[in-house]
Amino acid sequence: MIQTIASTHADFVSIPQLYKWCSIPAEELPLRSDLRLPYRQVADAQILGSLMAEELAAVIENNNQHGLITRAIVPCGPKCWYEPFAALVNSRSISLKNLSVFHMDECLDWQGRLLSRNHPYNFRTFMEQFFYGPVRAELSVPEGQRYWLTPATIDSVRDAIAAAPIDITLGGWGQDGHVAYNQARRTPFHHLTLDDLRNSTVRIQENNLDTLIALAHRSFGAAYQFVPPMSVTLGLRECFSARKIRVYSDTGAWKQTALRVALFSDPVPEYPITLLQTHPDAMIAATLETARHPISENPDWELI
Repeated sequence: MIQTIASTHADFVSIPQLYKWCSIPAEELPLRSDLRLPYRQVADAQILGSLMAEELAAVIENNNQHGLITRAIVPCGPKCWYEPFAALVNSRSISLKNLSVFHMDECLDWQGRLLSRNHPYNFRTFMEQFFYGPVRAELSVPEGQRYWLTPATIDSVRDAIAAAPIDITLGGWGQDGHVAYNQARRTPFHHLTLDDLRNSTVRIQENNLDTLIALAHRSFGAAYQFVPPMSVTLGLRECFSARKIRVYSDTGAWKQTALRVALFSDPVPEYPITLLQTHPDAMIAATLETARHPISENPDWELI
């Protein structure tokens, strides 16, 4: 049962606490006794991708053996898991005929419209090429069981998720700890509480400026002009409805601080990923590069 968070929690992490968490050497993180989430740290993206692929494959195989359908919420990224997942499916002849895939989010232009097919942030194009494409045709997920999230499908996807339990949510996290596009709000005119975040549902939204800048740096040489400014996303209500949640990252500096906050902070609206602590079966995994932090590697810095 999901824990209810009292509204008395702070809205932001304190700077002294953040400095303390970011000062911990990466190698020590898996050994800490004060982690607020189960945590797995691996050497590199190849190992992380195999871990992520095996997690979903195991759920599907177990359900197939018992004649059960599998319902999974799946992200577009991290990229490291698509090839190992297809390899597992093809080598073990794992049938995906009873798998329903709910795609986590999609990017939109400034008018809330879908992007052109060959835009690098068109998630459907990417998933068709790298998630569905490499799987043998006789094993593949039927077209009717691929739930693409668009402005036109908001209600139907929400209803389909609510109709039966989700077995597993896979995901990553953003620079502010957003899972799917469930970001912390930056506007001074509208404040989100922890309950607001936890009960958020499928919606269209403008993305935060820091999200746009992070994506610009990651993909476009900091040309923020090409980053899609809006998105349609599952809410945390849908993502957290799964029996288990597994989030992963191999993208290094962009995710380092949010990882520390997820592992050590009380739930806080500033970092939505902290609400994973309220789920009965959630786990976070990261590469060593993502677990590193420049503050831990520069103890001579005087920041506070």
